Amino acid sequence: MNKIWFIMILFGMVMAVITGRAEIINEVLLTDVQEAVMFAIGLTGIMAVWLGLMNIANRSGLMKVFAKGMRPFTKFLFPSIPENHPAISAIVMNMVANMFGAGNSATALGLKAMEELQGINRNKKTATNAMCMFLVINMSSIQLIPLTVLKVRADAGSALPSEVIITSLLASTVSTLVGITVCKILEGREN
Repeated sequence: MNKIWFIMILFGMVMAVITGRAEIINEVLLTDVQEAVMFAIGLTGIMAVWLGLMNIANRSGLMKVFAKGMRPFTKFLFPSIPENHPAISAIVMNMVANMFGAGNSATALGLKAMEELQGINRNKKTATNAMCMFLVINMSSIQLIPLTVLKVRADAGSALPSEVIITSLLASTVSTLVGITVCKILEGREN
């Protein structure tokens, strides 16, 4: 991925020089980079709050209770994961963070879930059905309240930053259901 980004950046810089717009490189480096840093710092608060809440929920045992309540759902989605395995709690924490639009916080939780799933993977060089299903759910993730999007819209001066909640919920629900359906269809396929 780093190579792809490097090639894209290099290509953009070469094109700026070829088209006689080399000054745009300096403009991007001096102004847009600063805006990117300020944007990232602005999202740090949401990420810290969600990671903190998820950590408290995990240490208090609330996530285990929540994972147990979601067991029929997780058993359907991830039949190969043993009952009470730490991967289930990590998956549930990731799903909850994603449902509330804290995608940045969900990334750390998703990495933990994948680490747990890799621990029970017999063939370390191939993703399991559970890993593929988790990746699809993580990427599409139903958005009940897209906090990050609301923050970005509010920071951009939107008069009604929350007007995207219904459309986000509908779009993310449809994409998640389609992803789950396709994964379940492909689950039985052999390589």
